[in-house]
Amino acid sequence: MSVTGEYEPSPSARVRKHVAEMETTGTATGTPLDKPIVVLTFHSRRSRKVHKTAVMRVEHDGAYALVASKGGAPQHPQWYHALTVHPEIDLLDGTEKHAMRVRELHGDERAQWWKRAVEAYPPYAEYRRRTDREIPVLLAEPV
Repeated sequence: MSVTGEYEPSPSARVRKHVAEMETTGTATGTPLDKPIVVLTFHSRRSRKVHKTAVMRVEHDGAYALVASKGGAPQHPQWYHALTVHPEIDLLDGTEKHAMRVRELHGDERAQWWKRAVEAYPPYAEYRRRTDREIPVLLAEPV
């Protein structure tokens, strides 16, 4: 299954740049700490238009953690809300596209994936200190 429909590009120039680079070359330049990213393609919460965003790559055994950190901001990123309503996504990792289904993690499973996320991208630990909210961790698994 592939996410299809009318595409609405991100208002962020940085996100548009990373998405375009990933889709054409399988890699992106200028990512935070030059760490790898993946691109999520999903339906928006209300309009169901197709949106794309880039998140840090946190992969283990074919599953991916999607950390809704928003840099430690007090609110969740918009993509988090969209994925809780429409959990079917396409995930682009390099040149490989995967149909995935997303679910939110809790308890020990969340703690295990949070540890993996911080190992993959250490600034997540600082983002956690910046906010009073629990940063959601979603898991994208192959359909």
